[in-house]
Amino acid sequence: MDSPSLRELQQPLLEGTECETPAQKPGRHELGSPLREIAFAESLRGLQFLSPPLPSVSAGLGEPRPPDVEHPPRQQQQFSSLDDKPQFPGASAEFIDKLEFIQPNVISGIPIYRVMDRQGQIINPSEDPHLPKEKVLKLYKSMTLLNTMDRILYESQRQGRISFYMTNYGEEGTHVGSAAALDNTDLVFGQYREAGVLMYRDYPLELFMAQCYGNISDLGKGRQMPVHYGCKERHFVTISSPLATQIPQAVGAAYAAKRANANRVVICYFGEGAASEGDAHAGFNFAATLECPIIFFCRNNGYAISTPTSEQYRGDGIAARGPGYGIMSIRVDGNDVFAVYNATKEARRRAVAENQPFLIEAMTYRIGHHSTSDDSSAYRSVDEVNYWDKQDHPISRLRHYLLSQGWWDEEQEKAWRKQSRRKVMEAFEQAERKPKPNPNLLFSDVYQEMPAQLRKQQESLARHLQTYGEHYPLDHFDK
Repeated sequence: MDSPSLRELQQPLLEGTECETPAQKPGRHELGSPLREIAFAESLRGLQFLSPPLPSVSAGLGEPRPPDVEHPPRQQQQFSSLDDKPQFPGASAEFIDKLEFIQPNVISGIPIYRVMDRQGQIINPSEDPHLPKEKVLKLYKSMTLLNTMDRILYESQRQGRISFYMTNYGEEGTHVGSAAALDNTDLVFGQYREAGVLMYRDYPLELFMAQCYGNISDLGKGRQMPVHYGCKERHFVTISSPLATQIPQAVGAAYAAKRANANRVVICYFGEGAASEGDAHAGFNFAATLECPIIFFCRNNGYAISTPTSEQYRGDGIAARGPGYGIMSIRVDGNDVFAVYNATKEARRRAVAENQPFLIEAMTYRIGHHSTSDDSSAYRSVDEVNYWDKQDHPISRLRHYLLSQGWWDEEQEKAWRKQSRRKVMEAFEQAERKPKPNPNLLFSDVYQEMPAQLRKQQESLARHLQTYGEHYPLDHFDK
């Protein structure tokens, strides 16, 4: 293979990874936490998953020892310590006679797979997914509609209309690119920043709004915090607030799908911060040892709330952990919707066909605050955020691609922005007018037949509201 050119190893400015590259280190934008050198794997090798280390023949990892057979007696003088091969069942290795500790940086960093550059140009034609115009437009409209909804709901929280919200600014490409590569029956375990997956699956805006308002149309009956979506019909498991609890749950669902020969995959989303939770490691290990058809999709957006990646881990990001558990792994440019699509599609195909887990680390950047309870200016500069918003936004990159293909123009952009805002506002106003669920629903959906103790609590609440009802906004609740 010819040596890679400078252009083939252009430096991205993504945080939290280390990669050896022959190109000169880019002039960093002098913002926020330190950025490390990484290389794009655009036309070097194409889409490639990092395979777990294969056992050597001598180590016989996971294999029974061969039966004893009769051999002619060996001459004592022919014996060498080199003939003494490891027989330990827990690792693939050779004996050495020199004391050496393995250095963390002994292996070059995992490269970042991408298809488009920042101007929306396809880098390697062989990696172009050749999606039809209608599908690319759906990708773009899902991303921009999500962006519009985020802006309106964020402002509504600031006005006191809803209690809480989390935006998806800058990470839209990870949601929509992966959702487009899945089958609609594939089961999704999200964290709390994957609304774009539901958006791509045509989850109605009215239900997004109903959940955030907790009104009578909310599928969860107003029992969850805002942005904790769930939809059985769209195979999206209800979001849970505690970090990483969804990871072992998703593995269990994938194991069940495997046993049922369901021909489906489970995808589990989480951030790089959640990857530090114990549940993540347990989930990775179970998925590998039980050979489950699951895709672990890590959004590495640079920050776990206020903690930058430089303070979260010292290794080469999250993808580097996969091979240690025996998981096929890849790192992709999360701001490149086509790279995310290609990686997820191939991971899905192989996970179902081979019954094995895959780990995708999507490098991106969280442009918004962690949530409406967070002020990110306390731990990163406005200039840093503006850089990512202006220079490497996934929506802008896909728009450049659409313009270059002649599938989109400025007039269509203006019309769609206006239309999407109108659609969101209509759903917003409708949700705001609807009452909250009746308080008695607090006691339903727990037992098939309500036990006496729970009925006693229900009656106690009814008496309390009858006596002190003027102190509660009961006119906001369904009768």
